[in-house]
Amino acid sequence: MGPVPGAREELDRLGQALRAQLVELIDVLAPGSDLSLLFLDEPEIADWHEPLRYRYSAGGFRGKRPPNVSTADIVSRAATLLDSAGWEVATSQEDASGTPRVVVTGRHDGCSIEIRVADHGSSTWFSGQTPAMALYEPEEFQRPEPVHTAETVTAGYVLCYECDGLGWCYDCGGRGWMPDETHGRRNCPACHRRRVCVICRGAAQLSVSELSPYQRGYYPELGR
Repeated sequence: MGPVPGAREELDRLGQALRAQLVELIDVLAPGSDLSLLFLDEPEIADWHEPLRYRYSAGGFRGKRPPNVSTADIVSRAATLLDSAGWEVATSQEDASGTPRVVVTGRHDGCSIEIRVADHGSSTWFSGQTPAMALYEPEEFQRPEPVHTAETVTAGYVLCYECDGLGWCYDCGGRGWMPDETHGRRNCPACHRRRVCVICRGAAQLSVSELSPYQRGYYPELGR
């Protein structure tokens, strides 16, 4: 699974630009905020469909607006700052659990920033994200080679009846997940992300002497 040429560099550039813009907004609208809490260090997976898409994202950074600064002032300053930096600006209203808030939204170069401020309380909330980008070329999944075959099974053992010597979960092939049309991926219902076969726990073979009567039913050659 090779990297998409230039994709990580472009995503990093967008992430750095997003952080710089958020820092400017926070410094002006909520001076004195602890910027070490603005987490934009590594991209996160935004879309689990193949190929995976990544983005830089900062959500719910809380800043305290200065005393005697109204909601209208914060909204006006935020819109002016974003507009002067070349961002497309829009304002809207939302109701968060019964608390009306004004949302200032900025969009530029595929990135988005949202600033939320309410009449009640002194908090101003900042969030932002870059566009989601594929960083790696899609690669067709190759099922692993079996841990044991009929030729390599240990004396006194038989191939696991569940995975037939694969060792890994037969359903997901050892990935721990299955493709899902809606969400991209879902936990494997057979191994529940344990990846290995749930019967042999990865050994790919079972000791004949330890087989239960039920398990022996999978091996008619052993008799009863």
